[in-house]
Amino acid sequence: MVHTLKEQDLGYEAVTDTKPKKFVLWLFVVASTIMFGGFTSFYIVFAASKGKGHGLVLPEAFMYSTLILIGSSVCLFFASKALKSGNKGMQQLFLWATAALALTFGYLQVDAWSALFRTGATLVNNNAAISLIYIVSGMHLLHILGGLGFIFSSLAGSYMNLSAARAKYRMELASIFWHFIDILWIYLYVFLLLNS
Repeated sequence: MVHTLKEQDLGYEAVTDTKPKKFVLWLFVVASTIMFGGFTSFYIVFAASKGKGHGLVLPEAFMYSTLILIGSSVCLFFASKALKSGNKGMQQLFLWATAALALTFGYLQVDAWSALFRTGATLVNNNAAISLIYIVSGMHLLHILGGLGFIFSSLAGSYMNLSAARAKYRMELASIFWHFIDILWIYLYVFLLLNS
């Protein structure tokens, strides 16, 4: 009987210790939003003072990477649905697809930087608006790498014998962060398109 009580206590602990971690994740989301808001505000102030934006045609790789990232969010959504219905095989399939699309996104970002560089638009130049393209897309790519950590944590949990509450928790963290960086990239891409 004592053993059963201890197991119940551990189960309760496992569920309740998730709230502080989720709160920290939301703080990071808010901090990242403020940081990228600062970058775009700087861009607007710079463009207004100089009377010009970055003046570039954005590489097509940025458009393709946007579509890839939206596809990854759709895959993650289906992975969450599969977990809720108890279908671990489908959850794993969609998580692997999400990770593969994330890596494709990273490749396309590097390809876009190469295309920019080939046109003479380098990170260090006399137009801070051009530099900001590299900075915001680079910082976003770092967020993608962090998001992959959440995806792989969820994926590892799907192969382990985790409790339903713990598996759901890992998936929830991955979903919060991944959908945030998806929305963030769409905002950044549209912002850069409108301010060329």
